[in-house]
Amino acid sequence: MIAALIVGCEIAFWVLVLAGLCARYLAGWSRLGAIFLLATPVVDVILIIFTILDLRNGVKAEFIHGLSAIYIGVTVAYGHRMIKWADQRFAYRFAGGGEPERSPKHGKAHARLEREGWYRHVIAWFVGGVLLVLMILIVNDPIRTEALRIVPVWWGGILAIDFLISFSYTLWPKPPK
Repeated sequence: MIAALIVGCEIAFWVLVLAGLCARYLAGWSRLGAIFLLATPVVDVILIIFTILDLRNGVKAEFIHGLSAIYIGVTVAYGHRMIKWADQRFAYRFAGGGEPERSPKHGKAHARLEREGWYRHVIAWFVGGVLLVLMILIVNDPIRTEALRIVPVWWGGILAIDFLISFSYTLWPKPPK
């Protein structure tokens, strides 16, 4: 059930973003567009509430329950950036906006962008970790929440690999072609 809810929340996130951009640029209703875009965090709140309710109703925690915390951490860290990315492209394509910013592909600017991405990943890991701890405390059953304790460890390994890759560009920047 939680897996379907996570997929549904991801779909709802992008539906709200698309509805907000359509309202803003195609219909000219900037206020309604802003409401749709500001409603995207509601999706995250719904996901965490249902995850906690699922666990409180006696379900043994699995990795998928931890994935809901990861999803929310990633949304907090990257959500605004994703919406900005979509907004620039939508405005350019449908409303005569300026050409979207291009990401630097080499040199110090690329290295800085990679480091900034890693910093966002740390924020996502921290937010997700806090949510996992809160879920464990709310459920208050160490046996049923054992799987949630492993999630930040695995995610920390991924974060470490991301660190090595992201900061390697600082030491060895990509040369221009």
